[in-house]
Amino acid sequence: MPLPPETEAHILRYHHAERWPIGTIASQLHLHRDTVARVLAQAGLPTLGPLRRASAIDPYLPFILETLAQFPRLRASRLYAMVKQRGYPGQPDHFRHLIARHRPRPKSEAYLRLRTLPGEQMQVDWGHFGHVEIGRARRPLMGFVAVLSWSRQIFLRFYLGAHMETPYVRFDLNDYSIPHTCVARTLTVAASLKSVRILDGQSVIATHPRCFDRRQQVERAEHISALVEHKHQAGAHRGTDYLIQAVPCSRELLTQANERGEPLGRTVRALTDLLERYGVTELEAAIGEALARGVPHPNAVRLALDRRRQADATPPPAVTLPEHLKRRDAPVRPHALNDYDALLENDHDDTD
Repeated sequence: MPLPPETEAHILRYHHAERWPIGTIASQLHLHRDTVARVLAQAGLPTLGPLRRASAIDPYLPFILETLAQFPRLRASRLYAMVKQRGYPGQPDHFRHLIARHRPRPKSEAYLRLRTLPGEQMQVDWGHFGHVEIGRARRPLMGFVAVLSWSRQIFLRFYLGAHMETPYVRFDLNDYSIPHTCVARTLTVAASLKSVRILDGQSVIATHPRCFDRRQQVERAEHISALVEHKHQAGAHRGTDYLIQAVPCSRELLTQANERGEPLGRTVRALTDLLERYGVTELEAAIGEALARGVPHPNAVRLALDRRRQADATPPPAVTLPEHLKRRDAPVRPHALNDYDALLENDHDDTD
């Protein structure tokens, strides 16, 4: 039912003359907020926002905004001292409240969607759930959660702590490295004034010189290098995600190769190298041919690419060599041997 013209006139007058907000007009005239907003919109007049009163910080806003643009993480207490020296009369608590409105916010960041194969990756995290009383001890209650990236299945278990196994044992205020394959085991430490031996049962797994310092990490290079290599193998999913985004049909080849026990990282690296050399179109066709033949292996893809190139009679892709290799392979022009013969004759005549 349309509103009477008198009611519409009251809405316009109360809003623009008396500066009533939409909610107040709707409440006093027993109307819906949307009805009041519709009348104001049909009148072609802008909706008035709340009135902003003048603030003591207004004369200092240009200086504040310029400072925050240059130092966005500057503490409000330091900024208050700078403005206070310039004559700001307000109190620090109210100043902090105002600065929170004007402090620049970090830019939002976009993220790529993570794509993984079944069983390729798992994401883990810890959560704190307060404390529990066990006997006369008050212990933290931590929750460990693991999510499989492909199926999104969740595993949750509670523990009385959140420590993680790094490859060290602590003895006499210092940490001594051990092989990463021995973490979470009960080990024995046998120390003398000169050395520290770490045993797994009867087997010695590490020997270190004794350290009488504090908070030192005594390491063997082979322990750390083995752990680094182990961690590098876990980073193959980044290359997998790049490859699948560029060539979607490679997902099926990687899945079948993984089921056959092929090393995922080596397969991804080989296909990525072929992608850079031949391009998306050629690699897609070659992968399709390898899958059709039932051979999910980079070598089958490489052979398919070679057959396609020979059938098209196209030259192989150009390989760009680094500058130092170009200089090394530069042709050398030999000198004429007649010059050396003439030089030897002159030396012989001088001797005579």
